[in-house]
Amino acid sequence: MRVPSNERLLSHAPEGEPVPEGRSELPPVIRRTGVVALALTCLLIISVVAVLYVAKAFFLPVVMAFVVGTMLSPAANFLERYRIPRALTAVLIVAAVAAAVAFVIGLFSSPLMEWSTHLPEFAARLKDKLQVFSRLLPVWQELQRIFGGPGRLSNFQMPKFDWVQPTIQFVTPTFTEFLLFFATLILFIASWRDLRRALILTFADHDTRLKVLRILNEIEVHLGTYLLTVTVINICVGLATGIVCFIAQMPRPTGLGALAATLNFIPIIGPIVTFVVLGVVGIIALPSLGAALIAPLAFCGVAFLEGHFVTPTIVGRRLELNALAVFLGIAFWTWMWGPMGAFLSSPLLIVGLILKEHLLPVNSPQLPAD
Repeated sequence: MRVPSNERLLSHAPEGEPVPEGRSELPPVIRRTGVVALALTCLLIISVVAVLYVAKAFFLPVVMAFVVGTMLSPAANFLERYRIPRALTAVLIVAAVAAAVAFVIGLFSSPLMEWSTHLPEFAARLKDKLQVFSRLLPVWQELQRIFGGPGRLSNFQMPKFDWVQPTIQFVTPTFTEFLLFFATLILFIASWRDLRRALILTFADHDTRLKVLRILNEIEVHLGTYLLTVTVINICVGLATGIVCFIAQMPRPTGLGALAATLNFIPIIGPIVTFVVLGVVGIIALPSLGAALIAPLAFCGVAFLEGHFVTPTIVGRRLELNALAVFLGIAFWTWMWGPMGAFLSSPLLIVGLILKEHLLPVNSPQLPAD
């Protein structure tokens, strides 16, 4: 028996009766159009990611300047109320920020440079301190004999420090990138008001202009709030870490506190690196393993309180970010642009959420609930 097609069912259906469900499909032209649009969107995303990755030397300092400039715009607006020219305001703000960053970097770079000249001595101390784990060596040798064959352990050699130079190149940007960042940052802060006006006047429709104005205002307010609150919180975390290191008799507690405050600007990864650094420094410098674990464990308590109570309470639900989204953003932007990309991951995620709220509002049609 031949089943009639959907077109025949539709053509013979009486007027006023509902069209039977089940077999209707989109026309082939519409289906092909949707597939082509999806493919073009994927190619566009891949092309943008490839350009951002290849042209990192240009886009990283420019995007960094745009984000930091937007964060510092409320401070420029505040100084402009006292009839200070916008250009002079931009220079003063950038100079103050650069001086503060240089001061913080100097606090922990000095002990790091000093410790780097004693790496062999520290390696010997670390080996002596970890003799407590020598009881596990017979078990390891037995497992190696069973799975790997005899004689493998004798061929073991200490790893060389070939990772130092690539790590430094990965962490520190070039002088050209620094110069491009500071020049773009000064010009961006000085001309941000004119850029806002030009961007708003690009659209002819009044409602669209109002929506763009609201988006720009909200991005500026939230990024400025994020920078201010996170900076104050991280300073408190650095002070608490320095006090803990001083009580635990760790060397250079001021530098370790500054390092903790700086790394805490990178969510998730920063506290982990700080914990590892405190553990290694404690094992090397303090006489016993128990004394060496005091500062890292105390820092874990400080980081737990900051991450689960202080930051959500101060920043508020408005800027609270999903942990999975933050982690994936850090992983992606770190792969893309290194440590500076990790710093930019949360501000860029905030910008994306603001755009999503305005372009796809909550009162838009939603999927039915299960």
